[in-house]
Order: sequence, then C-alpha cells, then structure tokens
Amino acid sequence: LFKYLAAFFLAFLSNGVIRDIRNTLYDKIVALPISYFSEKRKGDIISRMSNDVKEVEMSFLTSLEALFRDPITIFISLAAMLTISYKLTLFVLLLLPVSGFIISSLSKRLKSKSLKAQQETGNFLSFIEETLTGLRVIKAFNAEGKISKKFKDSTYKFYCLMNHVLHRQNLGSPLSEFLGATTIISILWFGGRLVLSNQSDLKPEEFLTFILLFYLVLTPAKNITAAFYSIKKGMASAERIIEILDLDISIKDQPSAQTKSDFNQSIELKNVSFKYKDEYVLKNFSLCINKGQTIALVGQSGSGKSTIANLVTRFYDVNKGTIFIDGIDIKELKLKSLRGLMGIVTQDSILFNDTVNNNIALGVEFAEQEAIENAAKIANAHEFIINLPLQYETNIGDGGNTLSGGQKQRLSIARAVLKNPPIMILDEATSALDTESEQLVQKALEKMMENRTSIVIAHRLSTIQKADLIVVMRKGKIVEQGKHDDLLAQKGDYFKLVTMQSFDA
Repeated sequence: LFKYLAAFFLAFLSNGVIRDIRNTLYDKIVALPISYFSEKRKGDIISRMSNDVKEVEMSFLTSLEALFRDPITIFISLAAMLTISYKLTLFVLLLLPVSGFIISSLSKRLKSKSLKAQQETGNFLSFIEETLTGLRVIKAFNAEGKISKKFKDSTYKFYCLMNHVLHRQNLGSPLSEFLGATTIISILWFGGRLVLSNQSDLKPEEFLTFILLFYLVLTPAKNITAAFYSIKKGMASAERIIEILDLDISIKDQPSAQTKSDFNQSIELKNVSFKYKDEYVLKNFSLCINKGQTIALVGQSGSGKSTIANLVTRFYDVNKGTIFIDGIDIKELKLKSLRGLMGIVTQDSILFNDTVNNNIALGVEFAEQEAIENAAKIANAHEFIINLPLQYETNIGDGGNTLSGGQKQRLSIARAVLKNPPIMILDEATSALDTESEQLVQKALEKMMENRTSIVIAHRLSTIQKADLIVVMRKGKIVEQGKHDDLLAQKGDYFKLVTMQSFDA
C-alpha cells in the first residue's frame, strides 16, 4: 500500500515538473528575438522541447526515489555498524570513496557522448522538417537519394553515439556488483583478522551482524550508483534546456515602458543604421511617414527595404539612431502596445493548422462571426470561403496547404483587417502571386489601406503607383523619393527599375 501511495504521488510530482519545464521552455522560446532563430535549426529546438525534456524526466525524476530513500537507509545502517565496531566501519568508509572514484572515472565521458547524441537528434529532426517542407523540390530534382543519404548518415551517427552511451550506462550495474563483492571480501579479510587476533572487542556474532548490516548498505548503494549513471546521462539534456532558459532576451520592455493605444501624428526613422552581422544594411537612414500616408519602399534585393519593417515592429533593434512614433522612442513603448498598432501582411502567408475562423481571428481576443466575415469580404476572401466544405469552420491544413497561394494571401489580409490597426505594413505582399491572384489581392489591399498609414515594400512596381510617396533605396540609403510620375520624369533609379520590369513583362 505504501509503495503504491509513494508511486502515486511521485507520478504527480514527476508529470507536474515536466509540464512546468515544457511550459517555461516554450514561453522562453516565444519571447526570444527573431535573430536567435535565424541561426538555429528548427529540429534542434524541437528536440530540446521533446527529447531533452523526456530525457530529464527519465534520468532525474526516475532517480528521485533512490536519491531520497536510499541515503537514509545507508545512514541508519552505518550508524548501527559504528556501534558494533568503529574500526571496521572506518575501514568501510575508506573503501566507499575508492568505489565512488572508480564509478565517477568511468562515467566521465557518458555526459559528453550523451550531449552529442542529443545534438544529433536535433540534426535528424531538422532533416525531417526540411524534407517535409521541400518534398516537392526534392522529387522534382530527383534528389531523394542524396537527401536520404544525409538523413541515414545522421541516424547512423546517432546509432553509434547511443550505443556508446548505453554501453557506459549498462556498465554501472555489473561494476557496482563487482565493487560490492570486492568490498565484502575486504571486510571479511580485515574483520576476520580483528576477530582472530584478539586485538579488538569484536566478537564473532557481532562480526556476522556487521556483515548483515553491510548487505543492507549494498542494495541502496547500487541503486544510487544506477541513479548516478542515469543522472550523468541526463545532465547533457538538462544543459541543453538550461542553455535556452539562460539566454538573454535582448528585445524586451524597459521597466518604464509605456502603453500607447492610438496613432496620431507620424512614424519617424532618424539617422538609423543597422546590421544583421558585419556589414551595415541601413546607413544613417532618415524618413518621416505622416499619419494617413501610403509610403512605398522600392529598390533592388538587399537594398534594406524589409529591414525597415523589421525595425519598426522591433523584431530587431537599431544599432544607431532612433525610431519614433508620435515623437516617442519605440523602445520606450511596451512591445505588445507597439505591435498592437500594426498589422503585417508578408510575402509568405503564415497560416496555421486550424479553422478559417481561428486563422482570421488570430490577432483578436474575442471576435464575433459577423466581424470575421466582414474582414473576409474586405479581403475578397468570403466568396471562396463559403465554397469550402465547412465554410468558416473548415480546417485548412498544415500551413494552409489545402488553399491556393492567392487564397492564403487573402486570408492573411483578412487577419490584418480584423485586427484593424492604424498602421499597416505590407512586405512584398503580391510578389509570389500570379496575375489573376495579384489583381484580387491588390484590390483587397487597396480596400484595407483606406484611411490608414501604410508602409508598402514592393517588388512589383505596378502595385504602388498610387502611393503618396515612393522612396527608392540602394545599399541602405535613399537615392530618390517622390510621386510615381515625378520619379519617372527624373529618369533615375526608379525609371530604370520600371523600365526593367516593363521589359521583363
């Protein structure tokens, strides 16, 4: 009964700790800046959330019983042994550290090999994620064999590492048996000499009792040895989890950060310089966007257009200069408050494996069905949604893979419309679409931008001719700005870009 009760409550403790670790780890991952994920493989992060947490459970929590109960048994037995013969007990206490040193020496490499095994788990999980994402390309280029070889190389490496880890871990039990037998023989030899030499008060019957008490020490000592090996193996996983939990969140609210619920005047980028790694992408960049204006940013790839969207939303922080909203440095605003003022539609339509309703209502706490449908109508999405099997309750699959590119983009626009922010950021929102889809999406975008302040990052220049101001960028600097017709008349960079696109068309 007591054993059952112990297991019952230990299960609650174990599962509760694992739940809390996963929740804390997830919250930390979500809070980390975008820059962290640009340098990490998805599979490695997933491995830490799943495999590493499971390894911590198997290694640490299954050893709790041995670590709490068995030392008490050893302490009581040693105290009883001390009352029988302090000389023999001291002899035992001299032998135990020797055994501990041998066990520790053999388990030293267990942690490092286990760490490599967990890292390799992250690698092959990344291969799986990349394979599923790029399966169409893999098949089109007949690259199944090449990708399969990479995956099998990774799993073979994992196989070798895990064999080494398990061999080391499994060595713990026979090693502890051997050391236990060696210790018993040593006690028989030393204790026998004490009894036979008449150099102590130890009597034969007391010596037998001492040996029986030592047997009571052996079993919990073996359990602790097994727990020690298990914990050594789990330490690698624990370190991988702690590595994330200890990361500094570079983009966060300042202690004095304020809340801002409206947008009244302007967005101003003042002498902004920024670099992702070594080379500056923006150099001493300044731009003022007044409320109600539609500003278009154009230029060749790498000119820094999308970087501005990343900085205004504080996905990244500027290296030099300041960004103001209504005269307030955006670093002095709460992140939730700042991003609450903005809606974003990107080139890649990020949708989730959920219903149409839940995808549109992502940015709103409580959304009425009528509001969701109105947003879909503005985004020119309502017509195709009502033709889906369950209409707004239809699950659109992983990444919205049951929809076409244009349909996914219109759902993204509906999501931004429902949020109803005063500032809209469109990052090449139509560049990946065919002509028919582009026209539908462009009409939806024009409806959405009415009475809003919009920053439009454009690849197709035909979509931004009505902008209040077109800003032409080259290598992180503004080279021209003005209206469409005025810039064409200047026959500068903008004229060349328009001419090139007209020629391509």
